[in-house]
Amino acid sequence: MAPTKVAIIGSGNIGTDLMFKIIRGSGTLELAAMVGIDPASDGLARAARLGINAVSTGVDGLVEQPDFQDIDIVFDATSAGAHKYNAKVLVAAKPSIRLIDLTPAAIGPYCVPVVNLDEVLEASSINMVTCGGQATVPIVAAVSSVVDVVYAEIVASIASKSAGPGTRANIDEFTETTSRAIEKVGGADHGKAIIVLNPAEPPVMMRDTVFLLTPDADREKISRAVEEQVARVAAYVPGYRLKQDVQFDEIPADEPVNVPGVGAFSGLKISVFLEVEGAAHYLPAYAGNLDIMTSAALRTAEVVAEHVQNLEVTKA
Repeated sequence: MAPTKVAIIGSGNIGTDLMFKIIRGSGTLELAAMVGIDPASDGLARAARLGINAVSTGVDGLVEQPDFQDIDIVFDATSAGAHKYNAKVLVAAKPSIRLIDLTPAAIGPYCVPVVNLDEVLEASSINMVTCGGQATVPIVAAVSSVVDVVYAEIVASIASKSAGPGTRANIDEFTETTSRAIEKVGGADHGKAIIVLNPAEPPVMMRDTVFLLTPDADREKISRAVEEQVARVAAYVPGYRLKQDVQFDEIPADEPVNVPGVGAFSGLKISVFLEVEGAAHYLPAYAGNLDIMTSAALRTAEVVAEHVQNLEVTKA
């Protein structure tokens, strides 16, 4: 089958990294257009040099392109606020368009590929949560497959240099969207997310810490579930890894801790420490936060494209 034509809106760090991933490693997708609003942006300049249609007039300019109707999937790597407008324009111009949303706008269902990709294939708009969500929700889901997760808290620490204007504009939405995904996709009863922009020099790699509170359970089974989940994520994000063995601490019944939204809790505290090294397709390897988002979005779009093509063959 011919590759599915796609476009990227957002010529910043995330969009440009995604562009390189598509043109270097996807046999399923063909990048037809790179879209931005700054004619002088590095992403648009690089796209033009690569022979890709570089559109500097935003989504309105994209839908006016002669070959727009040939584009079946659009990635949005702008901001939560901009995505709401972009989605309206795109759907009005082509109702059958599929959107892969890399912003925290969350118009469509959340998607974390190793957890629920099969469940969202029919959605017209799929939300990729956040970089922190892509890194940590798989761990919450893995533990939830073994025991009820009463509370899950994640701390995502990324290098300040890897956080572009879009990321900085979305900080509030990041925490809200990630917290909801911890519950809706990860399966935790209560979730909380924190993001830290680390100004350290030299820049540090993305680090994610996942704290979970559960009733006492088979610790070996939990560790195995986490390790297997890490391997599944690493299949499309090679730099994703555990920093150390899963840690367990018991909170005794006579010394409970007070947990927001839960109250007094005693049981098992599980700590999982992760690191995400980027593939350095566009930014340096410390920008794992970009790599995990673009890798997850690419994986999702490829599966969606194959699903749509298979449906078309079945109908034919």
